[in-house]
Amino acid sequence: MPDASDLPPLAALRVFEAAARLLSFTKAAEGLGMTQAAVSYQIKVLEDRVGAPLFLRRPRQVELTEVGARFSPSVSDAFERLREAYKDARGESRSVLALSSVATFASNWLAPRLGLFQLEHPHIAVRLDTESRNRDFIREQVDVGIRGGFGKWPGLAAHKLMPITFTPMLSPLLLKRAGPLNEPADLLRLPIIDAFDPWWASWLESVGLPADSLATRPRNDLESQAIAASAALAGNAVAMLTPAFFGEALRSGALVQPFEHLGSDGQNYWLVHAESRRNVAKIKAFREWLLDQFKAGPT
Repeated sequence: MPDASDLPPLAALRVFEAAARLLSFTKAAEGLGMTQAAVSYQIKVLEDRVGAPLFLRRPRQVELTEVGARFSPSVSDAFERLREAYKDARGESRSVLALSSVATFASNWLAPRLGLFQLEHPHIAVRLDTESRNRDFIREQVDVGIRGGFGKWPGLAAHKLMPITFTPMLSPLLLKRAGPLNEPADLLRLPIIDAFDPWWASWLESVGLPADSLATRPRNDLESQAIAASAALAGNAVAMLTPAFFGEALRSGALVQPFEHLGSDGQNYWLVHAESRRNVAKIKAFREWLLDQFKAGPT
């Protein structure tokens, strides 16, 4: 049987979790309804039990030490599981999954399918955030995320969903006005959306054209594929898009993909979450559902 002496005081752990998440003894004290002196005392109690400093005290801030940074995710995970167990014990079975995703994946792939997840897991509500920056899974209220990249993020488990591919697309109206596009070079006589997007240079180079073929074009920045696709659908210009996100527009003829060649920079879309929280029930449920969706392909 485990000895209670093997565990540090719960009060000290609770204070450490808040201070590590907020990187502030003052904010932790405010959030916990304690004095800053009481927070400092509980941290000192825990450091004495651990046998090593958990924070570096700076004049106006604190930072986690190497030991504290290793300890923090496990403590956060333990408190998350305690909260879930407490909700279950009180009969509060409904939980909220905080999901962060790149905008186009969220609007063009995930949103139309979220209803399927809700049917399978009616007790889990989803809160979706499409802020472009990568969220901090330790210090922010986010459970899982969809990221583009190479799958290497410290402290995060990454599950591959699909390769990031891209190819030019345009409306049939623009194609009719422009005439046939027999070879990739024919695109250079058309208006281009986001000509300085690195995908354009990569795709052009992969079909044998100079990477700087669009160097004299306006330096527009529409921020997301969803916005670029709207401009392409309106017949204004050619957009560089991911076919998996615009399958319905391609099938209906609203968009045309003039060339089969797909560009790639070696990156993929990934489902990510804190490694220490891999067994949290709502995260596990969403992970298993999402990975199952991609077994048959992304479309």
